[in-house]
Amino acid sequence: MPRMESTNLEVFLRAATPRLPWRSASMDCFQGGPSSVWQLDSEKNGDAVAVEYFALADLWEHYAESSAYGLPVPVRGLGGTVVTQHLVPYLSAVQIYTTSRPNSSLGVSRSTGSETDSWSNDSGAGERSSWDAASDDDDDDDSAFKDVVSSKHRGYLNFQYTEWDSPYDRVPLSQKVAELAQEYPCLMSLRSAELSPSSWMSVAWYPTYQIPAHRNHREISARFLTYHSISSVFQDNIHRSGSKCNGAKIAALSPFGLVTYRMEGDMWRWPGSTDPRRLSELHWAASSWLKQVGAHHPDFVFFTSHHR
Repeated sequence: MPRMESTNLEVFLRAATPRLPWRSASMDCFQGGPSSVWQLDSEKNGDAVAVEYFALADLWEHYAESSAYGLPVPVRGLGGTVVTQHLVPYLSAVQIYTTSRPNSSLGVSRSTGSETDSWSNDSGAGERSSWDAASDDDDDDDSAFKDVVSSKHRGYLNFQYTEWDSPYDRVPLSQKVAELAQEYPCLMSLRSAELSPSSWMSVAWYPTYQIPAHRNHREISARFLTYHSISSVFQDNIHRSGSKCNGAKIAALSPFGLVTYRMEGDMWRWPGSTDPRRLSELHWAASSWLKQVGAHHPDFVFFTSHHR
């Protein structure tokens, strides 16, 4: 049976997946030893225990090119024509939990916008919805995440950032992280094995240009909000590049959640495909995750209130 062609949604999700070097180091290389490592499965490497991880510095470096030029995503029309849509990544939110309390004051950063500011110019609406993620913690539908985000497994909040500014006032992800790292160097020094399962980040993707220019650009100019785990505990998509025997290990941080808006027409939801169900499942996963970690995420509020 011939393999079905990937839908545009599937192509975007693959393109938005960071693929990072999956490294290994002995426990001695981690400050604090075993008590600082959350990784559940360790490998014996001689007399030492080898801990596998990806470096946060590699994660941020992954976004350098797309921050500068946009992420190229080939979008195929129902007639077979292909337009390459470029999307720029912006750091929407991040929470980093570790096993020990931070040495200095908690790294809590946010953009200069206030909670009462509205950045609704992008959609033409004039209000910002209010939403309290922690208010629905008893929702039975969220039980899938309860075991991994309980207070026992959460650890200490080492750093968090929440973006409030209008998309027009933001800087691309790489530039934002470089700015934050000047004050919070842990963003460059920490490794995924040191992060609790509650650690996560969200990336907002906004369209910038198409090649060739599309006559009805609104059809392909959807906005995306992807959610990614940044702890080793949830990294189960590890593979080798090149030769299966000799290739380096790569960790693929596929989005576990997704929210969209301005998704018009059928370009991102192919008729007869599983796209609508996939979008619904990924939206639920994002909403459920935010409720369980008790995070208020302004971009989620905006995307959901303007969702189509």
